[in-house]
Amino acid sequence: MSALSRGRLLFGTAGVPQSTLNLGTSTLFGIQQIHKLGLDCLEIEFVRGLKMGSDTAGQIKKASQKYGVSLSVHAPYYINLNSPEEGKRIASQERIMQSARLAEMCGAKNVVFHPGYYGKGSAEEAYECVRKEIKEVISILRQDRNRVVLRPETMGKKSQFGSLEEILFLCREIDGILPCVDFSHIHTRSGKANTYLEFHRILKKIEKKLGKEALKNMHIHVSGAIYSDKGEIKHINLQESDFRYDEWVQVLKDLDVEGSVICESPEQDKDALLLKNLFSVTS
Repeated sequence: MSALSRGRLLFGTAGVPQSTLNLGTSTLFGIQQIHKLGLDCLEIEFVRGLKMGSDTAGQIKKASQKYGVSLSVHAPYYINLNSPEEGKRIASQERIMQSARLAEMCGAKNVVFHPGYYGKGSAEEAYECVRKEIKEVISILRQDRNRVVLRPETMGKKSQFGSLEEILFLCREIDGILPCVDFSHIHTRSGKANTYLEFHRILKKIEKKLGKEALKNMHIHVSGAIYSDKGEIKHINLQESDFRYDEWVQVLKDLDVEGSVICESPEQDKDALLLKNLFSVTS
């Protein structure tokens, strides 16, 4: 079965795998290495900027189809849909839309983005502002006949907009978006959410809010992390962290979760293979 087929949980990396860097840093090399490693998907990282031409995007689409590698896109980090400055909100919208346009050219179906920060206002005010800005982006993309799925991400710092509840409310209220569920962020944001029962509750909450189909179309981020009472500090490899990934994998298996798991650890390809192999032998 092709990695592009539904009915599976795919495992891959955020950006070009570490084991590819001695060959080159291009996404084309990355796709070939994902296939060589026996992984299934790759997230194209536009986190530092949107630097890709249409010719390159077309080559990436052909390569992903040739090697059976499913693609997604991560929009630039410098997005704040709750900025008090209108110019920064407009620029943030543009970065999301340009990410979606490049995603479509590359054959990627999902665009992950960080919604923004709470700032000096209330969480409720931030929610209303973020919702308004996303709805405008969706409206423009639909006018352009762009059908990529925007995925606001659950965030790991308490200063960032993006608790699980906020992201799920957005997805209920806005057609055309689904969550990017970063389990490491949920864990580091609260210091909890790190047992079989807690992972199970998170997924059942998603199912309750968005329907059973949501668990068949998940986009997941995961890594190890160092964190404080303010939330995430930095990513580390899974085996160096306190994240109970064995229990987490068991829950994914038990609830028949489908979609993509993108590993964001420093050695992301090693951790992606660790998770895929563990998933394949979990009873």
